[in-house]
Amino acid sequence: MSIHVTIEPSILYFGTPVVLLSTENPDGSFNLAPMSSAWALGKTIVLGIGRAGQTARNLAERPDLVINLPAAYQWEAVERLAPLTGRDPVPASKPDGCRFEPDKFGAAGLHAAPSDGVRPPRVVECPLQFEARAVSVRADASGSFVIAEAVVSKVHADPRLVVPGTNHVDPGAWSPLIYTFRHYFGLGPELGHSYRSETRPEQRGSVVGMGQEAAETALVVEERAAGPVHVGLGDQADDHDVVADPRSVVRQADQVR
Repeated sequence: MSIHVTIEPSILYFGTPVVLLSTENPDGSFNLAPMSSAWALGKTIVLGIGRAGQTARNLAERPDLVINLPAAYQWEAVERLAPLTGRDPVPASKPDGCRFEPDKFGAAGLHAAPSDGVRPPRVVECPLQFEARAVSVRADASGSFVIAEAVVSKVHADPRLVVPGTNHVDPGAWSPLIYTFRHYFGLGPELGHSYRSETRPEQRGSVVGMGQEAAETALVVEERAAGPVHVGLGDQADDHDVVADPRSVVRQADQVR
């Protein structure tokens, strides 16, 4: 006999990684939006996007984007983006407290760096960055969201996350930011691996995880190499305005802005 109860939760965000989408606005500036409805099918990333946001409009007209993956400790930078929208005026469907912000990189305390093959910039602080193009943008069954299929053309990875001598991301070193029922979490210890894994512990050796100090060092290295780049954005970023990952925090809003 089942002990389960029937419930009707207002949301179904059962636990998926957070990504930051950078897209191009009509005036040539760039939008940055957090979202958690993303998953990979081979080299295609399927994205669930709020229909009323600027990201959906941008992708329908200018399909290039960068899918930036923040680390777990960067949840505060992500949350600073949550109540912001790139739409002016703010759509009536947006939650109370949502406001227009043209410089989202600056508002989040993040830096932009030029991409290699697409116009939208990468987020320097994010350990993984996928350059991509949306090949399909369509309404979902409810009409409230947009489903975009983005084919990845290039992956940028912090070298500390790469198994030496391979093209594999070390799952023991990478700790994505997980969004579950409007709270943020990091990953716990590894429990095991799939039979198809190419990065088993004995194959990848001992690699230190991507903590805050390592990420900030990476930011300094990239800035020294190329200089901080703000493409069509303000210059208000703070290199150190992030904190260690907590157990969780309530998020103000759910969908891409």
